[in-house]
Amino acid sequence: MNLRQRIRRLRRYRAIAAALVRNGLGYVAHEMGLTDKLLFFRGEERRGVKGKSLGERIRMLLEELGPTFVKLGQLASSRPDLLPADIVTSLERLQDQVSAFPYEQAAEIIEQELGDSVDRLFLRLYETPIAAASIGQVYHARLKDGTDVAVKVQRPNILRLIETDLGILADWARLAESRLEWARNYRIADIVEELGLALRAELDFDKEARNAEQFALRSKGEKKIRVPAVYREYSSRRVLTMDYVEGIKLSETARLDRAGLDRKALAERYARMIFQQALMEGFFHGDPHPGNVLALPDGTLAWLDFGMMGRLSPETKLSFASFVIALRNQSSKGVLRAISRMGVVPDEADRDRLLADIEELRDKYYKVPFQRLRLGEAVHDLFSVALRHRISIPKELTLLGKTFLTMEGVVTTLDPTFSIFDVAEPFGKKLFLERLNPRQWLSGWAEDLPDYIELLNELPSNLKHVSRLLRQGKLRIEVATPQIEAIMAKMDRIGNRLSFSIVLLSLSIVMLGLIVGAALSHSKTLLWRIPVIEIGLGIAFFMLIWLISSIFRSGRF
Repeated sequence: MNLRQRIRRLRRYRAIAAALVRNGLGYVAHEMGLTDKLLFFRGEERRGVKGKSLGERIRMLLEELGPTFVKLGQLASSRPDLLPADIVTSLERLQDQVSAFPYEQAAEIIEQELGDSVDRLFLRLYETPIAAASIGQVYHARLKDGTDVAVKVQRPNILRLIETDLGILADWARLAESRLEWARNYRIADIVEELGLALRAELDFDKEARNAEQFALRSKGEKKIRVPAVYREYSSRRVLTMDYVEGIKLSETARLDRAGLDRKALAERYARMIFQQALMEGFFHGDPHPGNVLALPDGTLAWLDFGMMGRLSPETKLSFASFVIALRNQSSKGVLRAISRMGVVPDEADRDRLLADIEELRDKYYKVPFQRLRLGEAVHDLFSVALRHRISIPKELTLLGKTFLTMEGVVTTLDPTFSIFDVAEPFGKKLFLERLNPRQWLSGWAEDLPDYIELLNELPSNLKHVSRLLRQGKLRIEVATPQIEAIMAKMDRIGNRLSFSIVLLSLSIVMLGLIVGAALSHSKTLLWRIPVIEIGLGIAFFMLIWLISSIFRSGRF
């Protein structure tokens, strides 16, 4: 890190520390020792902060710190398995509306990325952006052939700012985990690392273009679904050009009604598309909020913004379907099996307490009519249980849960009587039927067949190698038995205690015999004028002391 980067990071440190104090989170900076390390640091808490909840304070802090932190907060809101519910709820209200950067900077970035002047690339590029967000802003443009397009331009210097902020956050996360127990419990360093990867992925517009093309390819068979085409010759890592689409946001119910659109049909089409993409295709839109899904005049849904996409493996899809069906059937053990397959349950987890929490979750939805069931709420409850028991849920599944929560909010706005489970359950059953289909088994075996053939080809040479090691006496077999050291230590203690008891008993019997014999014969205990009993007692005493000291020195008494 050069001097300029160090100065830039130090300035950012001071800005973040001051924002923490202003938003009522100064105690965090103080406990981490940050305020002591910044020379001449002063900060004052803004008015009205004390009455705010922790989630509200964090939201205000992120909005003050700018684009990087706003985007990180939005990504963090998709991890209810890692953060408490009140903080997630506050982060969901983060405003991604920032001031637009000048048109001249946007034109300069377009020309640098596409290698030609704006006038030669477009018939017209309208100077006023139609949207401005933390990563970039969107302009309406017209190609030379008259096609209307939307041009997304990345913010200038955003990558440098994000890398600086991510470096600071990584340092702070490590420091927090070394000093604060709550930071270790919530695995702050892991959260920062994961969110950093997601944020860097969103900065790559090439990847977003590939996502859009793949989404369009997988949606070909769906009726009344539109995905804007990507214009590759007008796109790069920092510029993305797609079809320009005008429509009505699904949250604008009054406009939908005036346009004569059937809101119930829109809700069903929207939900069915998400389930089809997630549970059948395994590739789904990770942020289907109303601004990213527009209703066109004929009822077609146009999907926009493919920066955040989710992918599910066949096993994860089946596990989630198992969870939905087990919850619907009020099966606690079925829910527990689904959770165990979906996440990593730590060895130290209290299984009885976990099962009790699942039964409480089951009772919450016991005999609830379909119309009142809320899949998003059920997923949220699942993540709350996972957080409580430190169950690690894959990030793909948490993004799916976030998608379902967003989906349920949208369909409830469109039609309050609409039931997500009516749409979800058929997809879950279809997944199970596909799992039982012999064609699926044959397909899986066909994929693994090359590995089996390779294994068979290598078998003779491997057997020959093992045989040679046996003849040379070089084959080593190691058996690792958990707890073997503890068992052997316990056996040593038992053996030493038995030896100790036997020696004491033998000594007692011999001495008792000599004493009794001497008493009966009324003779002195002398043998060749030697005091046998006295000497024997002395020798036995020293042997006893030696044995006891040996046992205690071994540490296994």
